[in-house]
Amino acid sequence: MKTVFVVCVSILVSLPCFAADSLMPKGAGPASPNGYAVASWPVGCNFIPSTAINQLEMWQKDTYDPNTIDRELGWAQQIGFNTVRVFLHYLVWQEDPNGFKGRMDDFLGICEKHKIRVMFVLFDDCWNGDAKLGKQPAPKPGVHNSGWLQCPRYAEVNDVTKFSVFKQYVKNILRSYGKDKRVLIWDLYNEPGNSHTPKEIMPLLKNVVKWAREVNPSQPVTIGVWNQDSAHKEINDFQIANSDVISFHDYSGLESMKNDIANFKSYGRPVICTEYIARGAGSRFETHLPLLKAENVGAINWGLVYGKTQTIYPWGSPLNAPEPNVWHHDIFRKDGTPFSEQEIEVIKKLTNKD
Repeated sequence: MKTVFVVCVSILVSLPCFAADSLMPKGAGPASPNGYAVASWPVGCNFIPSTAINQLEMWQKDTYDPNTIDRELGWAQQIGFNTVRVFLHYLVWQEDPNGFKGRMDDFLGICEKHKIRVMFVLFDDCWNGDAKLGKQPAPKPGVHNSGWLQCPRYAEVNDVTKFSVFKQYVKNILRSYGKDKRVLIWDLYNEPGNSHTPKEIMPLLKNVVKWAREVNPSQPVTIGVWNQDSAHKEINDFQIANSDVISFHDYSGLESMKNDIANFKSYGRPVICTEYIARGAGSRFETHLPLLKAENVGAINWGLVYGKTQTIYPWGSPLNAPEPNVWHHDIFRKDGTPFSEQEIEVIKKLTNKD
């Protein structure tokens, strides 16, 4: 029996809010008069082309690489992936809004060619906090994600003088693509509270949600839960309360994934795991992907092609680390050879590509 994952207006409009500080307006959610549905199980990866070390290198005019994007998304299509999660950066938009959106439109066209829909991520609280436009640094050999960037920069999170720029960025992007059927969902903020404390990041996070709700895109919005310790309870409650679709990250073993699925499905909304696969930690395609499909939970693993982000190496890998026998993330080498033929067989079987 084919699994169907549906995000529709009739479901989301009727949902209650689950925290007192929810910024969802009454009737929030997809506004398409015919509903907004995903006619298949969302399965795919977090994507950046192998030629980009970070979000700036992916999107800047001089380094945007449509040929590599087209080739690598072709491999994603071949194994049945229908969704990619992709990070943006406000600095590229601020420098040239129309040029940036032109590249976004080109990227969406490539995705459409490969029958793939996009989850765009607007902000990110992970890794390096000193983003600068222009030529990006070369990867540090052997180091996991040595060049990935926070968005906004670390010091800007609490700089209220920058909020007007962030507001324009959010509203301009959402107004431009808020009814585009090539966009599946908006992820407003990746792992808020990772580089900053929850208290530090909450003012900006609340404003990002407010600005997005004022635009009210036809697609659903989400903010993924990534750390479930007690220090993050307030921010987690806020994220869940303001997500049309519940999303979460889980890089642990199968029991942890089972527990997360049961927990997040209890809210009565569609659920997507937007980050998983850490082979050395027990998060693997062979174990987790069958469960995610059986539970009708979207499955977005980290990484597609081993490239400049070097996420085949585990978190905290030292400089000049040798290539690990068991890759941490990613699926293919740059020539399209998979890390594991067995994994490809599992993926293709579950996506009906075998």
